[in-house]
Amino acid sequence: MSWQAYVDDHLMCEIDGQFLTSAAIFGHDGNPWAQSPNFPQFKPEEIAAIMKDFDEPGSLAPTGLYLGGTKYMVIQGEPGAVIRGKKGPGGITVKKTNMAIIVGIYDEPMTPGQCNMIVERLGDYLIEQSY
Repeated sequence: MSWQAYVDDHLMCEIDGQFLTSAAIFGHDGNPWAQSPNFPQFKPEEIAAIMKDFDEPGSLAPTGLYLGGTKYMVIQGEPGAVIRGKKGPGGITVKKTNMAIIVGIYDEPMTPGQCNMIVERLGDYLIEQSY
């Protein structure tokens, strides 16, 4: 399966009548492997800061997680594995796998839990597949 198919079929899929706003898969080097058409224009340093937080959990908490110039307040996660952020009625979930990071962005009426489930379920699957 292509990386774009993972984004289209597994991240931008319907869950309880809701959909992510946008999603992407990046390599650990920050290069995008696949993304939804409306994924925000990101800066390489934003992806680098996310990767740093996986290596040094808590490094994003004081400044927030930035993606596409949007600041998300880091709210919770699993150190070294998942970063979750919130901004107003929406938020972001980032899951690290062996070779990639998976990013899902949502807005109401989708809930944080629904976004977490979509992103983390694909991440867990890719880890099982050694990606």
